[in-house]
Amino acid sequence: MKKIKDENTEDQILNAAKNIFQTKGMDGARMQEIADKAGINKAMLHYYYRSKQLLFEAVFKNAFSLLAPQLNAILNDDSSIEDKIKNFTANYISFIIKHPYLPNFIIQELNRNQDFILKLKDRGFPSIEKFKKQVDEEINKGLIKPISAEQLFINIMALNIFPFVAKPLIKAITKSDDKHYKELIEERKTEVANFIINSIKTT
Repeated sequence: MKKIKDENTEDQILNAAKNIFQTKGMDGARMQEIADKAGINKAMLHYYYRSKQLLFEAVFKNAFSLLAPQLNAILNDDSSIEDKIKNFTANYISFIIKHPYLPNFIIQELNRNQDFILKLKDRGFPSIEKFKKQVDEEINKGLIKPISAEQLFINIMALNIFPFVAKPLIKAITKSDDKHYKELIEERKTEVANFIINSIKTT
Protein backbone atom coordinates (compact mmCIF):
# COMPACT_ATOMS: atom_id res chain seq x y z
CA MET A 1 0.00 0.00 0.00
CA LYS A 2 2.82 2.34 0.88
CA LYS A 3 4.48 1.65 -2.50
CA ILE A 4 1.30 2.62 -4.37
CA LYS A 5 0.99 5.78 -2.32
CA ASP A 6 4.62 6.67 -3.01
CA GLU A 7 4.17 6.13 -6.76
CA ASN A 8 1.04 8.28 -6.77
CA THR A 9 2.86 11.04 -4.91
CA GLU A 10 5.74 10.92 -7.36
CA ASP A 11 3.32 11.12 -10.30
CA GLN A 12 1.69 14.15 -8.68
CA ILE A 13 5.08 15.79 -8.27
CA LEU A 14 6.15 15.13 -11.86
CA ASN A 15 2.86 16.39 -13.28
CA ALA A 16 2.99 19.52 -11.15
CA ALA A 17 6.63 20.14 -12.05
CA LYS A 18 5.92 19.65 -15.75
CA ASN A 19 3.18 22.30 -15.62
CA ILE A 20 5.32 24.79 -13.72
CA PHE A 21 8.37 24.24 -15.95
CA GLN A 22 6.21 24.67 -19.05
CA THR A 23 4.91 28.05 -17.94
CA LYS A 24 7.91 29.46 -16.04
CA GLY A 25 10.96 27.59 -17.30
CA MET A 26 13.77 26.17 -15.22
CA ASP A 27 14.94 29.49 -13.77
CA GLY A 28 11.47 30.84 -13.01
CA ALA A 29 10.17 27.70 -11.31
CA ARG A 30 10.22 27.49 -7.51
CA MET A 31 10.20 24.29 -5.46
CA GLN A 32 7.58 25.72 -3.09
CA GLU A 33 5.26 26.44 -6.01
CA ILE A 34 5.73 22.91 -7.34
CA ALA A 35 5.04 21.46 -3.90
CA ASP A 36 1.87 23.55 -3.58
CA LYS A 37 0.61 22.44 -6.99
CA ALA A 38 1.36 18.80 -6.14
CA GLY A 39 -0.58 19.14 -2.88
CA ILE A 40 2.36 18.29 -0.64
CA ASN A 41 4.71 20.23 1.62
CA LYS A 42 8.18 21.33 0.55
CA ALA A 43 9.88 18.85 2.88
CA MET A 44 8.08 15.98 1.15
CA LEU A 45 9.11 17.34 -2.25
CA HIS A 46 12.75 17.44 -1.16
CA TYR A 47 12.42 13.86 0.12
CA TYR A 48 11.68 12.76 -3.45
CA TYR A 49 13.94 15.25 -5.24
CA ARG A 50 16.77 16.95 -3.40
CA SER A 51 17.05 19.82 -5.87
CA LYS A 52 15.18 21.58 -8.63
CA GLN A 53 17.82 20.37 -11.10
CA LEU A 54 17.17 16.72 -10.22
CA LEU A 55 13.43 17.29 -10.51
CA PHE A 56 13.84 18.97 -13.90
CA GLU A 57 15.96 16.07 -15.12
CA ALA A 58 13.32 13.60 -13.92
CA VAL A 59 10.60 15.48 -15.83
CA PHE A 60 12.77 15.58 -18.92
CA LYS A 61 13.70 11.89 -18.77
CA ASN A 62 10.07 10.95 -18.24
CA ALA A 63 9.02 12.88 -21.35
CA PHE A 64 12.00 11.67 -23.36
CA SER A 65 11.13 8.08 -22.52
CA LEU A 66 7.79 8.67 -24.26
CA LEU A 67 9.28 10.36 -27.33
CA ALA A 68 12.36 8.20 -27.96
CA PRO A 69 10.51 4.93 -28.74
CA GLN A 70 8.29 6.77 -31.25
CA LEU A 71 11.27 8.28 -33.07
CA ASN A 72 13.18 5.00 -32.94
CA ALA A 73 10.24 3.12 -34.43
CA ILE A 74 10.02 5.60 -37.32
CA LEU A 75 13.75 5.61 -38.01
CA ASN A 76 13.98 1.82 -37.96
CA ASP A 77 10.82 0.72 -39.76
CA ASP A 78 10.76 -0.37 -43.42
CA SER A 79 9.08 2.75 -44.80
CA SER A 80 10.69 4.94 -47.47
CA ILE A 81 12.82 7.97 -46.64
CA GLU A 82 9.94 10.17 -47.77
CA ASP A 83 7.52 8.49 -45.36
CA LYS A 84 10.11 8.58 -42.59
CA ILE A 85 10.46 12.35 -43.00
CA LYS A 86 6.68 12.84 -42.95
CA ASN A 87 6.12 10.60 -39.93
CA PHE A 88 9.11 11.90 -37.99
CA THR A 89 8.05 15.53 -38.48
CA ALA A 90 4.40 14.96 -37.60
CA ASN A 91 5.22 12.88 -34.50
CA TYR A 92 7.96 15.20 -33.25
CA ILE A 93 5.92 18.40 -33.61
CA SER A 94 2.85 16.81 -32.02
CA PHE A 95 4.97 15.68 -29.08
CA ILE A 96 6.71 19.03 -28.54
CA ILE A 97 3.37 20.86 -28.67
CA LYS A 98 2.51 18.83 -25.56
CA HIS A 99 5.98 19.31 -23.99
CA PRO A 100 7.10 22.78 -25.20
CA TYR A 101 9.79 23.15 -22.54
CA LEU A 102 11.91 20.26 -23.88
CA PRO A 103 13.89 21.91 -26.74
CA ASN A 104 15.08 24.81 -24.58
CA PHE A 105 15.86 22.46 -21.72
CA ILE A 106 17.98 20.21 -23.94
CA ILE A 107 19.98 23.18 -25.22
CA GLN A 108 20.32 24.60 -21.72
CA GLU A 109 21.50 21.29 -20.30
CA LEU A 110 23.95 20.58 -23.12
CA ASN A 111 25.49 24.03 -22.72
CA ARG A 112 25.82 23.55 -18.99
CA ASN A 113 26.71 19.86 -18.98
CA GLN A 114 27.80 18.28 -22.25
CA ASP A 115 27.74 14.82 -20.69
CA PHE A 116 24.04 15.15 -19.85
CA ILE A 117 22.96 13.41 -23.04
CA LEU A 118 24.88 10.29 -21.96
CA LYS A 119 22.31 9.81 -19.19
CA LEU A 120 19.74 9.04 -21.88
CA LYS A 121 21.65 6.21 -23.54
CA ASP A 122 19.73 3.57 -21.58
CA ARG A 123 16.34 5.03 -22.53
CA GLY A 124 15.97 3.80 -26.09
CA PHE A 125 18.09 6.60 -27.52
CA PRO A 126 17.18 6.98 -31.24
CA SER A 127 19.59 5.37 -33.72
CA ILE A 128 19.98 6.62 -37.29
CA GLU A 129 22.03 3.67 -38.58
CA LYS A 130 19.16 2.20 -40.60
CA PHE A 131 18.20 5.69 -41.76
CA LYS A 132 21.76 6.21 -43.06
CA LYS A 133 21.69 2.91 -44.93
CA GLN A 134 18.33 3.74 -46.52
CA VAL A 135 19.52 7.16 -47.63
CA ASP A 136 22.50 5.57 -49.39
CA GLU A 137 20.24 2.96 -51.02
CA GLU A 138 17.77 5.54 -52.31
CA ILE A 139 20.61 7.70 -53.63
CA ASN A 140 22.01 4.69 -55.51
CA LYS A 141 18.56 3.97 -56.96
CA GLY A 142 18.29 7.57 -58.15
CA LEU A 143 15.28 8.28 -55.95
CA ILE A 144 16.89 11.14 -54.03
CA LYS A 145 19.75 13.53 -54.69
CA PRO A 146 23.19 12.79 -53.21
CA ILE A 147 23.20 14.01 -49.60
CA SER A 148 24.87 12.97 -46.39
CA ALA A 149 22.41 11.11 -44.18
CA GLU A 150 23.76 12.97 -41.16
CA GLN A 151 23.18 16.33 -42.87
CA LEU A 152 19.68 15.30 -43.87
CA PHE A 153 18.88 14.26 -40.31
CA ILE A 154 20.27 17.54 -38.95
CA ASN A 155 18.11 19.45 -41.44
CA ILE A 156 15.02 17.58 -40.27
CA MET A 157 15.82 18.22 -36.60
CA ALA A 158 16.73 21.88 -37.12
CA LEU A 159 13.58 22.77 -39.04
CA ASN A 160 11.44 21.03 -36.43
CA ILE A 161 13.17 22.39 -33.32
CA PHE A 162 13.83 26.03 -34.22
CA PRO A 163 10.20 27.29 -34.16
CA PHE A 164 9.88 26.10 -30.54
CA VAL A 165 13.25 27.43 -29.38
CA ALA A 166 12.68 30.80 -31.06
CA LYS A 167 8.98 31.14 -30.25
CA PRO A 168 9.14 34.78 -28.96
CA LEU A 169 11.23 35.86 -31.98
CA ILE A 170 8.94 34.15 -34.48
CA LYS A 171 5.83 35.61 -32.85
CA ALA A 172 7.35 39.08 -32.97
CA ILE A 173 8.54 38.89 -36.59
CA THR A 174 5.30 37.36 -37.87
CA LYS A 175 3.19 39.58 -35.59
CA SER A 176 1.42 36.48 -34.33
CA ASP A 177 -0.67 36.05 -31.21
CA ASP A 178 -0.75 32.68 -29.44
CA LYS A 179 -3.61 31.45 -31.63
CA HIS A 180 -1.84 32.25 -34.91
CA TYR A 181 1.46 30.86 -33.63
CA LYS A 182 -0.25 27.54 -32.82
CA GLU A 183 -1.74 27.51 -36.33
CA LEU A 184 1.72 28.06 -37.83
CA ILE A 185 3.14 25.19 -35.80
CA GLU A 186 0.33 22.85 -36.86
CA GLU A 187 0.99 23.76 -40.51
CA ARG A 188 4.64 22.85 -40.09
CA LYS A 189 3.72 19.18 -39.64
CA THR A 190 3.32 19.08 -43.42
CA GLU A 191 5.28 22.18 -44.49
CA VAL A 192 8.59 20.95 -43.08
CA ALA A 193 8.21 17.48 -44.54
CA ASN A 194 7.21 18.79 -47.98
CA PHE A 195 10.05 21.32 -48.00
CA ILE A 196 12.69 18.69 -47.21
CA ILE A 197 11.26 16.04 -49.52
CA ASN A 198 11.06 18.48 -52.45
CA SER A 199 14.68 19.50 -51.84
CA ILE A 200 16.02 15.95 -52.11
CA LYS A 201 13.74 14.31 -54.69
CA THR A 202 15.26 13.77 -58.12
CA THR A 203 11.96 14.26 -59.94
